[in-house]
Amino acid sequence: MFLLHGTPGSRLGPAPRSAVLYRLGVRLITFDRPGYGDSDRLPGRRVAHAAADVEAIADALDIGEFAVVGRSGGAPHALACAALLPDRTARAAALVGLAPRDAQGLDWFEGMTESNVREYINAAAGKGQLTTSLEMRSITIRADPRRSVNDMRPGLPKPDRGIVADAGIRVMLERNFEEGLRSSADGWVDDVMAFSTDWDFRLEDIHAPVLLWHGEQDVFAPVQHTRWLAERIPGAQMIVERGAAHFGALRALTRVLSWATR
Repeated sequence: MFLLHGTPGSRLGPAPRSAVLYRLGVRLITFDRPGYGDSDRLPGRRVAHAAADVEAIADALDIGEFAVVGRSGGAPHALACAALLPDRTARAAALVGLAPRDAQGLDWFEGMTESNVREYINAAAGKGQLTTSLEMRSITIRADPRRSVNDMRPGLPKPDRGIVADAGIRVMLERNFEEGLRSSADGWVDDVMAFSTDWDFRLEDIHAPVLLWHGEQDVFAPVQHTRWLAERIPGAQMIVERGAAHFGALRALTRVLSWATR
């Protein structure tokens, strides 16, 4: 099973403990998207490019069929695998993901936190403006990841504040962000640009079983994005959890991996 990390993030992002994976019978594979951590940047990267990366890793490891799970920024990339690798993607799950930027009939920014709105406005203004903004933020995170995670907490919805209050989760988030951004903000910039342009695949072409999970109080990727996706992915199963927000996906992850192993 491939687990695709969030934005910004790295291969060190949220994942179930080894004992849980053993019980589920899961061989979990994570990797840094281009521009993050140890991965070279891929100029002009689109969401669809994730399918080629997953296929290349699967080939190198002699894996034929697999499941793909993406959380947050990893969610659109998981859907790309389902659409573009139909003979190899057995199941796909997308947690707290975004809809395409040109989603017809969707008020894309409704309910979205100001910092995320600003990112996508900067992306629309041009890659240079977005790069300047995210480089400044990444420098701050690299300088003191602990403070960056703590500073994030007051602006979170109540369910997310409770999750991030856990010391173990905070340490994991600090390590994840620090690793993903340790060289530059390139991966972060390229993710936002990729989400802001055509994904280069059609949701209607997905025929593998798909699970969409979302916390109802999410302000990073508002829940109406998943509702829009569910209407367009054939046969998609949608779970909207009340009393949960964006980081609720961390607690849902084990249940989602269990679904993906069926």
